[in-house]
Amino acid sequence: MKKIQSGIFTVLFLFTFTVKVKAQYVLKEADTQFELFNYNKAIDLYQKAYHKKASLHAAERLAGVYRLVDNYPQAENWYAIASAMPKSTPENTLYYAKALQSNAKYEQAKTAYQKYVSLKPEVSAAQQQIWFASCDSAQYWIKNPVPVTLLNEKSLNSTGSDWGAVPDPNGTVFTSDRDLPADTKNSKSRPFLKFDGTTKLPDPNHYGWTGNEYFRLYQKAAANDSLHIFALNAETNYHIGAPCFTADGNTLYFTLTRIPKKIIRKKGEPSTINLEIYSSTKDANGTWGKPVPFRYNKVNEWSVGDPSISADGNTLYFVSDMPGGKGGTDIYSAAKNADGSWADAVNITAVNTNGNERNPFSAADGNFYFSSDGLIGMGGLDIYKARQTAAGLGTPVNMGYPVNSPQDDFALNINLKGTGFMASNRPGGIGNDDIYSFTAKMILYFNLEGTVYDRKTNLPVDGVTVTLNKQGGGTLTAITANQGTFRFNLDQASAYNLKSEKANYSSDAASITTMNLNSSQTLRKDLFLEPLVLNKPIRIENIYYDFAQSAIRPDAAIELDKLISTLKTNATISIELSSYTDSRGRDEYNQWLSQKRANAAVDYIISRGIDKVRVTGRGYGETHLLNRCANGVKCSDAMHQLNRRTEFKVVKQ
Repeated sequence: MKKIQSGIFTVLFLFTFTVKVKAQYVLKEADTQFELFNYNKAIDLYQKAYHKKASLHAAERLAGVYRLVDNYPQAENWYAIASAMPKSTPENTLYYAKALQSNAKYEQAKTAYQKYVSLKPEVSAAQQQIWFASCDSAQYWIKNPVPVTLLNEKSLNSTGSDWGAVPDPNGTVFTSDRDLPADTKNSKSRPFLKFDGTTKLPDPNHYGWTGNEYFRLYQKAAANDSLHIFALNAETNYHIGAPCFTADGNTLYFTLTRIPKKIIRKKGEPSTINLEIYSSTKDANGTWGKPVPFRYNKVNEWSVGDPSISADGNTLYFVSDMPGGKGGTDIYSAAKNADGSWADAVNITAVNTNGNERNPFSAADGNFYFSSDGLIGMGGLDIYKARQTAAGLGTPVNMGYPVNSPQDDFALNINLKGTGFMASNRPGGIGNDDIYSFTAKMILYFNLEGTVYDRKTNLPVDGVTVTLNKQGGGTLTAITANQGTFRFNLDQASAYNLKSEKANYSSDAASITTMNLNSSQTLRKDLFLEPLVLNKPIRIENIYYDFAQSAIRPDAAIELDKLISTLKTNATISIELSSYTDSRGRDEYNQWLSQKRANAAVDYIISRGIDKVRVTGRGYGETHLLNRCANGVKCSDAMHQLNRRTEFKVVKQ
């Protein structure tokens, strides 16, 4: 007996040791990919490492990577885990607060910021004021939206990142990392922005940070829907973006990355390639000339980017992380000399902060527009305007909601008519960053009011995120107050999808329309959330199947989408889907059919981006009928259909 126990102990020890070694190997490889900015690969490896061994390092790295790729729900989930683990750093609490803010959970974010300040009392009073005021102001702005109509420009957007849209004489030019045509691709495969050796060059096809193509300039013709790569020979296989044109349309300024002739390397560290600004001038034949480097390009020391030329062509605004700035990236201006060269750069201190400023734009309406994450804002980058006067720039003003959102809002370009383009990675878009057009005037004809209730207690639920998606483009968000209420302004002749979400509850959704309504009025729609209780079945309404079929019907897809929303809101839960048949047919066949239906529902959920390890399906055949329609009992088709259903229960929280 003693020998057997000893043998068991040895096997267990070896197994534990092997798992630990494997976990360390996976973690080391994950760190390598992280340092090379190959975040897509790093996420998969950190997930594996964490599941092998739940370490603080893996958790906070997962949180950080999800933050860097703008996956705010997962960033919130992993920062919550990391900040609660032993020996966690205060910075995890800070980033947890920022993730909550990016998910419009402002009261929770404010609490997390307060906790961070208690852990780091040396944080300045000014910085504390910015964090706390941002959480309070965002909630006010959402309740008091500015009169602006935003429209997702679906003809410009892709599943990738699309931004920086500007008008040109032939249509619209913008930046995108969408898939390139096959004949424009190269064939190598190595990581970029950083080098993992002295001989490897970056992959000319895919950017390791996102896994997508590199940014390119695209043009959409004004007369039709044709879309093509902008005809510019930028002499690089890597990023090209952030375009701006002079008023006559003959000179283009843009940002790019290229491999310099000499790369400064530090021993034992990957090398980083910075951004540069170039310009190109169009000749009499309409051909863009050889790119000309900007005076302040210094590729081995700092980045310059986001060029914006003034209407008279005599001042170039840009951003840079060069030494001497106030924060991460600052906005600078450089005046053009009589000989065409650029004068010394001037830091625009009136708008710069200890955060990051982006996308300067000096508009003809007398305002200077830019984006920043260092001022009082809703979360991420917000768009601000400062009045241009003879004495300089005035105090920056946040442009409010819905111009800004809890996520990144940037790259605004506006004309004298109050219309233009901007970009945002807010929910409801097609890809990561989407281009939106906006109009500065909007007449509101209808209101929507409602209350979110707990389905079990019929009591109102506070802190619920209610999202209103306008069909055809545009998303609004509200957080329910103590009485569970929400309110939106609606456009006339429009259709909307309404959704409510909160952690530890199932989601609810509804459709709203102002179509064919001829008088102004307030519409009413209440929503109901059901608490998620471990191992307690919850019926998914209207998940019905045609007789002897397992295909997901359109009416069933609508209900499964609510469950998908629940899974995304509750990022840590795992569920079991249970499928049932009616009594018609052989028992063995019904058992097989119910399993097939459960698998179909699971496959549908996984196809919408839910990790397969979080969803399992189980068929129960005709073993749990809801009415008297057992074998041999005559029933109507409608009565039999009640037994063909799907339920789910939370099996892990």
